[in-house]
Amino acid sequence: MSDPARASSSELLMGVRVVPSILSADFGRLREQVGEVLEAGARIIHVDVMDGHFVPPITIGPLIVEALAERVREAGAMLEVHLMIERPERHVGEFVKAGAQSVTFHAEATPNVAYTANLLHDLGACVGVAINPATPAPALIDIAHELDVALCMTVNPGWGGQPFISHSLEKLGPMRATVGEAVAVEVDGGIDVSTAPQCLRAGANLFVAGSAIFGSADPAEAYLAIARSVDAE
Repeated sequence: MSDPARASSSELLMGVRVVPSILSADFGRLREQVGEVLEAGARIIHVDVMDGHFVPPITIGPLIVEALAERVREAGAMLEVHLMIERPERHVGEFVKAGAQSVTFHAEATPNVAYTANLLHDLGACVGVAINPATPAPALIDIAHELDVALCMTVNPGWGGQPFISHSLEKLGPMRATVGEAVAVEVDGGIDVSTAPQCLRAGANLFVAGSAIFGSADPAEAYLAIARSVDAE
């Protein structure tokens, strides 16, 4: 990815945006459903990757990213990959090559957090680091200067459709203070028209929603409802 492309992705990440997660999509109609939310205004599509080790489920890999990349780019949008996998440094290159413009990995999943972040920078991708509900926000302090995104899990990673962990709201202020104003703060898990505004007030600007969007009979309208609740761009 060229530097102008990375700058464009960084700009998208810094907006107030609802980020549909395909984890809850109908994979038999995946391109169609992604197209529906793109046409409704979504500009970041979230791809959850799980390996059966860091979290129990196994989901998808670079082939799905590659299959969606052209459609997403045509809409002026970007693909954000969320790696819930052990030793992400071994795999980030494949996802960037497949079309991921931003890759988020878990601080708990590797002893090589700074190395992985630098590898993503070298590949031309935006860098995100996620922390689980039990991990305190200051865990990001030594890597904050490398980040484009700090992701606060508001459920335990691994399964869609979980209820929002309400005390996650208390972590968003310290997370914002830790990473500063030049880094996007993202929330993931249990996000809907009720919880998204609470997270906005607490300091988040990116709101990943899966089942609240793709579990609906009308994903586009569900996306718009959450977007309106936070006055998203």
